Amino acid sequence: MFTDNMSNLSRLINAKSRSVSAENFTGEKGKGGMAIDGTGAVNARDLGQGWKISPSVNIPAGETFTLADIDGEGSIRHIWITENCWLNRSLILRIYWDGSDKPSVEVPFGDFFACADPYDFRQLTSAAVCVNPNRAFNCYWDMPFKKNFKITLENISPLQIMVFYQIDYVLTEQPDNIAYLHAQFRRTNPVPYKEVYTILDNVKGKGQYVGTYMLWGSNNNGWWGEGEIKFYLDGDRDFPTICGTGTEDYFCGSHNFDVNNKYVEYCTPYAGLSKVTRPDGMYSSQQRFNLYRWHIVDPIYFDSDIRVTIQALGIREDARYLPLRDDISSVAFWYSDNLDDDYPALPDRDFLEIV
Repeated sequence: MFTDNMSNLSRLINAKSRSVSAENFTGEKGKGGMAIDGTGAVNARDLGQGWKISPSVNIPAGETFTLADIDGEGSIRHIWITENCWLNRSLILRIYWDGSDKPSVEVPFGDFFACADPYDFRQLTSAAVCVNPNRAFNCYWDMPFKKNFKITLENISPLQIMVFYQIDYVLTEQPDNIAYLHAQFRRTNPVPYKEVYTILDNVKGKGQYVGTYMLWGSNNNGWWGEGEIKFYLDGDRDFPTICGTGTEDYFCGSHNFDVNNKYVEYCTPYAGLSKVTRPDGMYSSQQRFNLYRWHIVDPIYFDSDIRVTIQALGIREDARYLPLRDDISSVAFWYSDNLDDDYPALPDRDFLEIV
């Protein structure tokens, strides 16, 4: 079995390394770099086949492109993607496992990499995803499959988008007890007064919750992160099994992320406040906070179902809590043995847009 432990890198195992890209759409052995036409053909006109003739793909407006559709048994180990579009949330990433017609991952492209608005670039460095200069999106979630995986990108913008990508995977036997990676996007703008924000619900099956990404837009002055995150497990109804102490605490910070009256950004392997968007006195008028928390060493296990919520909660001048009506979007990451859950439809392009 393929493992992540660095101490096992020296061990010989039965695995075949493969990679899908615009230079090898099928990932077949010995079939890379064979293109005779592609987006780099003009640049390679004096050199010919084998000289970077197909480094990328163009996805026309309104169309969906299949990045990979691979049969076999194994695990995706790494995804790298970049693109040339400056419209936020213009691409939708979907991943399908083992022939299912329902995507287990259905998330705006940037949000999947914990970077909903990558065009105000800040580097993000974590164990699960990295966003490197300039808009290089990398994913390291382990993504096993038993029969097949398919990955698509839908272009919902009015412009053609050029995409460069590489999907690295291994073909190797998987244990019977694997679970499939899932990721689900949500957005509420604004959160209704005195209502909680739902990060995840309607999940059935056995699995483990492994991560939360949030883009939090504050619509009030003052501190916005008093709210508790709650994990309702295996039949919990009115009260959860796991209840946090505050939003910044859940993201492994403390005391409002405040050092000397200033929000301080941080990136660690498992949690971070990777970017604070501050008003600039002109068109950027709202504060936004880019937050991630990966449960890689502390997964939250469930046997039959899970629901996750968080409160949008601030503080009034007299120290009473203030229910907020903020703009919140999120991605929940979890592994489950179930491929048949029904999830809410993604909002349309206008509602997805960050303005």
